Amino acid sequence: MTAPRLPDPLGLQAPFDLGGGRTGRLVSLPALERLGLGRVSRLPVSLRIVLESVARHLGGGRITEDDVRALAGWLPRAERTREIPFVVARVLLQDFTGVPLLVDLAAMRAAAARQGQDPGRIEPIVPVDLVVDHSVQVDAWGSADALGANMALEFQRNRQRYQFLKWGAGAFRTFRIVPPGFGICHQVNLEYLAKGVFERSGLFLPDSLVGTDSHTTMVNGLGVVAWGVGGIEAEAAMLGQPSAFLTPDVVGLRLDGALRPGVTATDLVLTVTEQLRRAKVVGKFVEFFGEGARTLPAATRATIANMAPEYGATMGFFPTDERTLEYLAATGRTPDEVRAVEGYLRAQGLFGIPLPGEVDFSQELALDLGSVEPSVAGPKRPQDRLALSALKARFGELLGQPAPEGFGVSAGAAAQRYPMAPATATAPGTTLGHGDVVIAAITSCTNTSNPAVMLAAGLVARKARARGLTVPPWVKTSLAPGSRVVSDYLQRTGLQADLDALGFQVVGYGCTTCIGNSGPLEPRLEALVTAQDLVVASVLSGNRNFEARVHAAVKANFLMSPPLVVAFALAGTVERDLTREPLGTGRDGRPVLLADLWPSTAEVDALLVEAMHPERYRANYADIAGANPAWKALEAPGGASYAWQGDSTYIAEAPWFEGFRAALPPSAGIAGARALAILGDSVTTDHISPAGNIAAGSPAGRWLIGRGVAQSDFNSYGARRGHHEVMVRGTFANVRLKNLMVPGVEGGVTVHQPSGERLTIFEAAERYRTSGTPLLVLAGQEYGTGSSRDWAAKGTRLLGVRAVVARSFERIHRANLVGMGVLPLQWPDGVDAASLGFDGSEIYDLPGVAGALTPRQQVALRVTRRDGGMEEVTLLLRVDTPVEVEYLRHGGILPYVLRQLLEAR
Repeated sequence: MTAPRLPDPLGLQAPFDLGGGRTGRLVSLPALERLGLGRVSRLPVSLRIVLESVARHLGGGRITEDDVRALAGWLPRAERTREIPFVVARVLLQDFTGVPLLVDLAAMRAAAARQGQDPGRIEPIVPVDLVVDHSVQVDAWGSADALGANMALEFQRNRQRYQFLKWGAGAFRTFRIVPPGFGICHQVNLEYLAKGVFERSGLFLPDSLVGTDSHTTMVNGLGVVAWGVGGIEAEAAMLGQPSAFLTPDVVGLRLDGALRPGVTATDLVLTVTEQLRRAKVVGKFVEFFGEGARTLPAATRATIANMAPEYGATMGFFPTDERTLEYLAATGRTPDEVRAVEGYLRAQGLFGIPLPGEVDFSQELALDLGSVEPSVAGPKRPQDRLALSALKARFGELLGQPAPEGFGVSAGAAAQRYPMAPATATAPGTTLGHGDVVIAAITSCTNTSNPAVMLAAGLVARKARARGLTVPPWVKTSLAPGSRVVSDYLQRTGLQADLDALGFQVVGYGCTTCIGNSGPLEPRLEALVTAQDLVVASVLSGNRNFEARVHAAVKANFLMSPPLVVAFALAGTVERDLTREPLGTGRDGRPVLLADLWPSTAEVDALLVEAMHPERYRANYADIAGANPAWKALEAPGGASYAWQGDSTYIAEAPWFEGFRAALPPSAGIAGARALAILGDSVTTDHISPAGNIAAGSPAGRWLIGRGVAQSDFNSYGARRGHHEVMVRGTFANVRLKNLMVPGVEGGVTVHQPSGERLTIFEAAERYRTSGTPLLVLAGQEYGTGSSRDWAAKGTRLLGVRAVVARSFERIHRANLVGMGVLPLQWPDGVDAASLGFDGSEIYDLPGVAGALTPRQQVALRVTRRDGGMEEVTLLLRVDTPVEVEYLRHGGILPYVLRQLLEAR
């Protein structure tokens, strides 16, 4: 299915100079201003790119002239009540979220067939790229064959998933797959998929996308409008639905000055994350401007843009300029492609990073780049930045502080070290204590996409190797580049040999430690950590360090630059101030300081030329389909409809269309509901969505064992996202979840009412389902922060939760709840379950959600306490746009889209 040629009711289409003697046509933004629709040239650049899409799709039946006028007339400080219907140019998926998305599309085709329709009508209109990057785990490390061993295990574990993905690539015409072993989707996007402009339906248009990973924002560093959404929103976008979102505030962050020598892009992004979290930019666009922004290389801009989810913004946007064009050319885009980007953006008045006073922002902030210092973040949240010099003291404070802020270790126990039994894998006499680093991982798109910090890590390793330093035996080291290009330039500079000497051999190309695919610790080490309840640490160059994310046994997790990861691996502990104390002792018996190993800017710059060769990028991406022989040889089924295998424990038909009817079902209120969980602040999607390893004793583990799956073959929750029976059993099962209905206990447990029996959350939900009892989840501030995991919403729905009541929601998770037909409701200011004294024994009614709903209406929550007392609390319905009301009426996005397609027959 191809998109039709777009109409032009306002006469906005015009020719422009493509460069190289070529011309093209575009929908002119300056023409909108000449027509008097608004001061378009004063809009933030990011909003102008969105406006182009709205104007280009005017007259197609989904977007009105009022939509164009409303956005063209955007006012910096107006009340935000109107939605923007944004049609993106493409969609990006990673395999953890892409597999369930493909399951949903296959289930939609099956539902269409049951309605007597051609299943082939369910076809992406917008091009889709899926990068298989989330399934590799660090089972093998510290050896030359680690990469091959991990790849072999990956294919062994994921054969059913990969066969299903290959079926999808053949069944859907606009569905392209980048196979395993190639890189992280965001780095592949940055280096290859992002073109800057595209030509469609006879018109040139700016690159834009949504992706099923929150770090889709990384490509904002190249001037591409993009952000993360749940799989259900991505499906709607793929099927041609506008991605409707509330008109945003745009916060301008002015960057002044320049970074000091020795300060990395990672230090800068951790500083920006801290500042913007405090500025409360959740749900807003952030756009960088000023002289300081102009000086930053494109790779550094991408590092900052990557962590927009960590500072809470929808985007962290850098407009395109000469630095962007340099990056596009250096990473293999053709001269014609680069000229087209420049020609298009200049014609639209979009080229260049604005200076102060040139653009109107809702709010302006400032950061002096010269004030940034070497930094880390942790131990539990990416916004908790610490100066490198403060890490030792802060860890000591947290060690002694009681939970939940600290780790609750007594003063005497804090200094205790425990011997490990001798073995060939560990030197005799090795002891382990609080603060020891057990995982040191150079991983994640945030930093492996930035050649400067990767080369700096290699130079630290080179200098450490020359001084005779080695990594202590309790540290699990790994290097997982975001692209094979990284290995190319590390090999060419000889730095990979230095990293290898310290144990940082390549373990895979994809997301590993940052998403919980860190693999096992050495068994005796993990047993000691568990037995003594040690607060051991991980250091990683990632973007996420939430509780139990990196590894269930590792309580303290610190984000930092790749060269600092190498340094802390050498030190073996976070209880050492690396700005003053030595990392270790060299072979000459003299102490070695971090300053002795840290490379100068000139040393890094001298090697950067090896990292930016266009022909090497082109060679890397020349044969994507054949890049991995194992993938090429993989057999996969064919046909327009998928043949579901009833005995598969990886792939099953999604249940969203069970009992589906073309007619819209009547809406109903919620009566006699119970609380499944009462939660506090900062509950992340890691707490909600199944992630990491599957425990044998968990409901999901017992289900797999009951189907003959050995524990050694469990794989991870992420790998089993295509099977709802596994995923629903892992929802709210995080070992660090704190359900206030069960005080003093961590994990996925609750109290069933009215029996008072303590059960797992899944067991309780099943009992409530049997009795026909609807469920609520009650929570505090920042509910649903973290990764854009659609299973956090899907699992919530499958447990029978009809509504979530929170003090505030993270943007993506709120939208995902709506997309699954779950009501997001917001407490009044200063009110939550704790302040009201709720303990979960209450009965809850929401009669006001029956019938017609309106965006952001008031809803009464009626509460009956155990003693018969009754009270009422007025909640805000966090359904922000009319189209979201439609999603709820239909029971979610997927039934809504399917009904739209069936009605159009």
